[in-house]
Amino acid sequence: MNFLHFRSVATVAMGWLSIVAIVVSSVAATATAQTPRTQTLGTQTLGAPSLDLQSGDHICLVGNALGERLQHHNEWESLLHQRFPDLNLTVRNLCFPGDEPNERIRSENFGDPDTHLAHSKASVILFFFGYNESFDDKAGLERFSQELTELVASTKTKDYGKGSPRIALVSPIAFENTGDPNLPDGEAHNGRLMMYTEAIREVAAKQDVAFADVFSSTQKLFADQNDRLTFNGCHLNEAGYAAFAPLLDAALFGPGGPTKVDPNVLREIDDKNFHWWHRYRAVNGFSIYGGRGKAGSDGTYNNTDVMERERAILDQMAAVRDARIWKLAAGETVNDQPDDSKTLAFITPKTNVGGANDRNRAKGKLGSLDYRPAAEQQKMFTLADGFEIQLVASEEQFPDLANPVALNFDNKGRLWVATMPSYPHWKPKTKMDDKILILEDNDGDGTADVCKTFAGGLHQPTGFELTADGAYIAEQPDILLARDTDGDDKADVVTRPLFGFDSADSHHGISAFEWGPGGNLYFQEGTFKFSQVESPDGLNRLGEAGIWAYHPKSERIGVFSNFAFANPWGHVFDRWGQNFIGDASPGNSYWAAPISGRMDYPLKHPGGSQHRRVASLGGGDPKYSFPTFYPKRVRPLSGCAMISSRHFPPEMQGNFLVTNVIGDRGVLSHEVREVENGAGFVGKEVPPLLMCDDGNFRPVDVQIAPDGSLYIVDWHNALIGHLQHNLRDPSRDTSHGRIWRIKHKTRPLLEPAKIAGEPIPALLELLKMPEDRTRYRTRRELAARESSDVVNELQKWMTSLDKSDENYEHHMMEALWIYQTHNVVNRELLETMLSTKDHRARAAATRVLSFWLDRVPNHLTLLEKCIGDENPTVRLEGVRAVSFLSGDSAVELALGVLESDMDDYLQYTLDETMRRLEQ
Repeated sequence: MNFLHFRSVATVAMGWLSIVAIVVSSVAATATAQTPRTQTLGTQTLGAPSLDLQSGDHICLVGNALGERLQHHNEWESLLHQRFPDLNLTVRNLCFPGDEPNERIRSENFGDPDTHLAHSKASVILFFFGYNESFDDKAGLERFSQELTELVASTKTKDYGKGSPRIALVSPIAFENTGDPNLPDGEAHNGRLMMYTEAIREVAAKQDVAFADVFSSTQKLFADQNDRLTFNGCHLNEAGYAAFAPLLDAALFGPGGPTKVDPNVLREIDDKNFHWWHRYRAVNGFSIYGGRGKAGSDGTYNNTDVMERERAILDQMAAVRDARIWKLAAGETVNDQPDDSKTLAFITPKTNVGGANDRNRAKGKLGSLDYRPAAEQQKMFTLADGFEIQLVASEEQFPDLANPVALNFDNKGRLWVATMPSYPHWKPKTKMDDKILILEDNDGDGTADVCKTFAGGLHQPTGFELTADGAYIAEQPDILLARDTDGDDKADVVTRPLFGFDSADSHHGISAFEWGPGGNLYFQEGTFKFSQVESPDGLNRLGEAGIWAYHPKSERIGVFSNFAFANPWGHVFDRWGQNFIGDASPGNSYWAAPISGRMDYPLKHPGGSQHRRVASLGGGDPKYSFPTFYPKRVRPLSGCAMISSRHFPPEMQGNFLVTNVIGDRGVLSHEVREVENGAGFVGKEVPPLLMCDDGNFRPVDVQIAPDGSLYIVDWHNALIGHLQHNLRDPSRDTSHGRIWRIKHKTRPLLEPAKIAGEPIPALLELLKMPEDRTRYRTRRELAARESSDVVNELQKWMTSLDKSDENYEHHMMEALWIYQTHNVVNRELLETMLSTKDHRARAAATRVLSFWLDRVPNHLTLLEKCIGDENPTVRLEGVRAVSFLSGDSAVELALGVLESDMDDYLQYTLDETMRRLEQ
């Protein structure tokens, strides 16, 4: 079962159908008379024209996330077909999260709205706008009304194949008062949303189109329901969409609709929309219709030829399911399986491996199609003195370990791995079954004994990160949250909490998940992609690569680094919360602080490998540059880590490791130190930790294990990338994958810390451990505990700390990070850490302050002190924090740094902060 349409165990009993039935019955009870089923029904809005549906209508949904998510929660579409079973309606969802009437960013050659409306032969259009625009409050109301009016007026003049389209404007829903102190109060939101709802009503009246007021009905629904119907106040959860379906039905067509959802109709719509989704939101759009469509040629067919045929097949498969929906809605029966035998034939290209079009061959980068057994490959490694390598697992004993791409260790010390044999793109009519695996070493010998599937049915899980009971999983354009609620090591509840990311390229997909010390989840996207992510605090846009930060407690999400990356694929924090980023394609690595100040779309921090590309899009001035923190020798890199393990020798502690998958095929090592008399860090390459002579060795991720050894994910493939070979090149491997482990020959392994299920006081003591990843997993465990319990124990723990301990300031910094993780502002502790003697703690505390600016009243005074600090890195963190402010006072504050010595890092950060304030 594909998780795109996964329904949790709790809903298998059709609990959501009961919700629909209750709401429908309530709507019906308010009607003065049962409206007969006809081909023309009016809205409930007084004076509004009818939304007429006619036989054979093609209904298209256009707009924001409220509409987009209707294809993942298909109760409303089920009610639509059940209400009009004799009209043979076709529904196509063209919504994107974040879309506004006049701004809808897309990847190259995606096509404008008219193109897709014409492809879908739209005769009826439902517009969903108003939520994201409402954040402009009164100041933006006139512009919104004008833009919506222009959109409706223009659309009425179009003919998408079935005459002038009939239009309905759907209001935003109300904001739910969730009762969660971490989420915004709904009253302020609802004041704005009501105002924008009225503006939409007026536009509809003036343009003589239908209007569906779902703001008023959902406001009442939220007030009458005890259970949460949104997961963040603004976006409906599964039960919320079930309850919303009859409200939307009634708002569009009046009372008298069906009283319950037919599960057979719903199931068929799920399947239809699954296939439509993979046609319209196709992964690898940049290699289908974008700039790499002409790549991957076998001499006859290129990517566009092959993949556009597959999209045509998906159109046909959706149409086959439409016909089945019509029959089921009319009370007829259908065969168990759709008949897709009459769709177009697939195009199967020839391999270009070794041929004239093989770009890898010319550069000597091709692996061998004759794959060696793992035992033979092991002989081809060369390791640094004193180290050895061990095979943890391979496809030979665990066939599910195919094309592994990312790893993590859970709080029990077990290894988790993401696999994606469907890479680079799922093929229609085949099983979609990429996985998240759990590998267990029961006897402690470093070799996996058991392989379990935590989550299957996935598509392109290019990255993931663990929670205490599950995982966040990339499945572009979404991030899923898969949870194991009954402890059987299988995901039984899967939701879709983050959405709106682009799907232009699977090897630029969401990756490099990393929990920051303060509880933010960081993840990265590559170039070619244009994302729009809605949140309770407003809309966030990112174009052409960057790094996101998401705080699960507060549901805040934003762009952490809007820099001119190519394909960032590595992210790691050091002991003091300073972070470093690896950019895969060019192989560059960066110190993150100067390039993580605020910079809003479409501008970008310039200086990366895509510098001139984004400059041409208005993203930055080419005169700027930003240095890597060590000289890059070879490209590319695909994962990084920092050595923090007593199993490794003292001289290697803090070394920055990167994996190389083409030029060297190894794990490269770099010493890192602070810049003397300046801000930031500098590194230099030292002898590599590992090299391999097997051309199929593709180390794509690396991490320090609970026992202090180093684990490596080996993608193990002769072919990589999209540019050199066709997406469907038959030589792409879908079966190999290996996990390797590097350990020291003489130094003892660590005793893994007990974390999962431990009491809070014991967990707080683990924050004193020297290993970064031990503290990392401990913070993850503490993040899952009740906030009040953690805060109470944290106060006791801080009081018990020995102030004469050389690590006292670091322990206190860990405490501040735990407060940040639980979204609890401790101003006293913050100000203490901003004044502490260790400049590394002061810099880290300044970073925390940058996240709390709206909740610390004296933030200007505190920032002024940071910008005047004696240490350049602290000053830089202060200037970076000012980029999140506005106004003349912020400009004056930032310029205060010029009273101290400047270096290149500081000058870059100041220039970019000033550019942001001008924006």
